[in-house]
Amino acid sequence: MTLSKRTLGVGPEPRPVPVIRFAERPSPSPYLACVWRAESTCADDFLSVTYSEWEIVVAHVDEHIQVALRGPVSIVKRTLVPGNGRWIGIRFRRGVTMAAIKNSSLLDSHFLLPSSNGKFWLAGMEWEVPTFDNAEDFIARLLREGLLGFDELVPAILRGEAVSGENLRTEQRRFLRTTGLSRRAIISIERAHAATLMLKGGSTISDTVGALGYSDQPHLTRSLRRLIGCTPGEILSQDAIQLSVIPKPDPAIIAALPNVDLEPWPRPLSTIGVSSANCRK
Repeated sequence: MTLSKRTLGVGPEPRPVPVIRFAERPSPSPYLACVWRAESTCADDFLSVTYSEWEIVVAHVDEHIQVALRGPVSIVKRTLVPGNGRWIGIRFRRGVTMAAIKNSSLLDSHFLLPSSNGKFWLAGMEWEVPTFDNAEDFIARLLREGLLGFDELVPAILRGEAVSGENLRTEQRRFLRTTGLSRRAIISIERAHAATLMLKGGSTISDTVGALGYSDQPHLTRSLRRLIGCTPGEILSQDAIQLSVIPKPDPAIIAALPNVDLEPWPRPLSTIGVSSANCRK
């Protein structure tokens, strides 16, 4: 019989070095959800989880710089990362729009922007590549150039409110066009993020099910496997492949759980000619 280090009483088995080290900070800008950075420690795989905001990502790999617009992600992807990469992400709040960009077209996609010698081009203008510390300066210039806007309808619909002056069909289409996702999909992603953070923080599976309104443990398992890429047991045991950074969930959405209505707001999307498949991704 092979004895483990734990059995021999010399301490727990050492955990593998993380493939990527992440750091995240909040932003005072009302247009930003957060600013994050990451650095790879070796070339290996990790799971890129779902998230519901769009972002600008700066990648530094082998002395080359790439700047990309990256949309919301509805599908978990296994991703190979290089061993010497650094990344900075500027993640926008849901409802933020950029001139000449259709947010719904960014879903599960990314678009590289032309770049050279530490600069890149956006909307026909030259820009300094932003850093982790000066992201707000970049946002301030976007605002001065009239490139950013904010649709107040999006947070209102996420709170389950109707917006006066617009009919239901118009509101639903506008929400989907602005965010790229349905209300149901966004709330499901936010709840999966909250569940993952609870489990990583030491909560039990039963406590997580009850706190976040899952009907039972199989419901939680199905949700995490689809939106995070692993099961609650794998998260608790830390046996799963490393996950990308789990964004802090929207407090307004989580506060409404477990009583929030997860039906597509406020009636099935099929009634307005939008495929319900968007809600199951």
